[in-house]
Amino acid sequence: MSDKFWTPEFEVEYRDDGSIIMRHTDPEIYFGRTIPDSLVRWAQKTPDHDWLAQRNEAGTWDRLTYGDALPMLRKLGAAFLKMGLTADRPVLILSENSIDHGVVAMACQYVGIPGAAVSTAYALLSDTHDKLRDVAGQLNAGAIYASDGAAYGPAIAAVAGPDTHVIVSKNPAEGMHLLSDLTHADIDLTAADAAFADLSGDTVAKYLFTSGSTGSPKAVINTQSMLTSNMALAADCFRFLAFKPPVLVDWAPWSHTASGNKAFNIVITNGGTFYIDEGKPTPKLIGKTIANLREIAPSWYFNVPVGYEMLVQAMREDDQLRNNFFSNLDMMMYAGAGMAQHTWEDLLTLSRETTGHEVLLTTALGATETGPLAMIGTTQQEKPGNVGVPVKGVTLKLVPNEDKLEARIKSPSVTRGYLNDPAKTAEAFDDEGFYCLGDALRPVDMNDLTKGFLFDGRIAENFKLSTGTWVAVGALRASMVDHFDGLIRDAVIVGENRDELGAMVFPANPDAEPDLAAYQSVLDAFNAKATGSSNRVRRLVVLREVPSLDKGEATDKGSINQRAVIRHRPEAVEVLFDGERGVKTY
Repeated sequence: MSDKFWTPEFEVEYRDDGSIIMRHTDPEIYFGRTIPDSLVRWAQKTPDHDWLAQRNEAGTWDRLTYGDALPMLRKLGAAFLKMGLTADRPVLILSENSIDHGVVAMACQYVGIPGAAVSTAYALLSDTHDKLRDVAGQLNAGAIYASDGAAYGPAIAAVAGPDTHVIVSKNPAEGMHLLSDLTHADIDLTAADAAFADLSGDTVAKYLFTSGSTGSPKAVINTQSMLTSNMALAADCFRFLAFKPPVLVDWAPWSHTASGNKAFNIVITNGGTFYIDEGKPTPKLIGKTIANLREIAPSWYFNVPVGYEMLVQAMREDDQLRNNFFSNLDMMMYAGAGMAQHTWEDLLTLSRETTGHEVLLTTALGATETGPLAMIGTTQQEKPGNVGVPVKGVTLKLVPNEDKLEARIKSPSVTRGYLNDPAKTAEAFDDEGFYCLGDALRPVDMNDLTKGFLFDGRIAENFKLSTGTWVAVGALRASMVDHFDGLIRDAVIVGENRDELGAMVFPANPDAEPDLAAYQSVLDAFNAKATGSSNRVRRLVVLREVPSLDKGEATDKGSINQRAVIRHRPEAVEVLFDGERGVKTY
């Protein structure tokens, strides 16, 4: 594995105030000018290599090569400039992942016009479009791109102004531009190429929005240097990218940094291929993912824990799926929630049985504001949860906060702030310029920080019982999910200023009638191992309603927002604490 991954060396500083600084002994990292430069390079070097691929209605793959993509980007970029779009009049993107979405996003970057892909839930699942209106109001978008003029029609009508250009891939209404007309138009490319030549690391590449679960979504400024430095950090960790163009089969939405930045840009900067997976880790859509993975062998694979659980079940019964999935695989990553021990062990066992060795299974730590990659583990662990060590170019600062160590990051891939929000920007950084993640970390070995760190919860999620006892929510949630061994998808811990803890849990199979006796038995066994009131859960409610994207209870990736669930389900909290202890449903 040594030829595939880095061998980092660190220096650690212990300060008198209890804070800890951890950095690489050689912190210098060299990165390119822009992401579009990489696409241009591969268009010239490997023009016939596939950049993006997506299944069509016939079930075969539509493919776009690097060589065919570049003239489309130049023409579309020229059209954007002709429309009067500028850095101050960006493009709002309303689309699921698609080849056209990728072309629009990169055409924006080619001419220095920021693009902003937002969660499709804001446009398709909301009755009021309140969050979408908020997002659009912050952007002052000069154009809207939507994959389908009919499906996104109500959302477009809710936010488009009289001078907003609207571009769609199909079903255009009157006055809308058809994307294919723009990408194949006979247009002067002089202005587009001049704009590309003028790009710099300070050019704003895109805006990515925070979830907005605790208020209005914030537009995180992503500059070109932020993105290219993050890719340099990834390349330093994952040495195999230099000699093996990555192949991704990925479903996570491009409106999130994990896929929209890390996965999307890893492909472009290393001349790889991105197979757009229209499946999702849900009972109704996992079949699409399985069909794709039976055919396409990824070299880098990402999923959320519940997605891996579904794949493990399928691979046990499908030799072709298992053999193809592991045949070209260099590493597996998970994020979005804690992974259960049984899922971890099953994946490693399947990899050994299939390939004769363990494929690296790991997780990372980062945020929309960090590009996202900030910490990663590349040493195989015995159990999940280790988020690794800082990547090269990142300085990690650990600050005592109550009984926790709060993590803060300084890196060339950290955002310079939020669009038009100097107050929130100032709040996000400490007096030394470190970005405050809001996460707590716990060293695996306090005497050897190179062994990595465990996620120790969100600082804002932790609370006190009425006794004054602190509850580490993140660790308790992960422990419950692991102990319930596939019975639940996630847990929301409740009990602030109360005498005891309760949990609202989302079942792994929301369509099945919950066996309350089975839940009670598992809960009793969990509490038998508890060491005190901070990790003993006396009450449990099985939630029948799935988490809402529109209300910010869950993200497109499937991660759960603790406070949003509590805020939007006060009746469930009442049921939880009403009457006798034990297991109930709501």
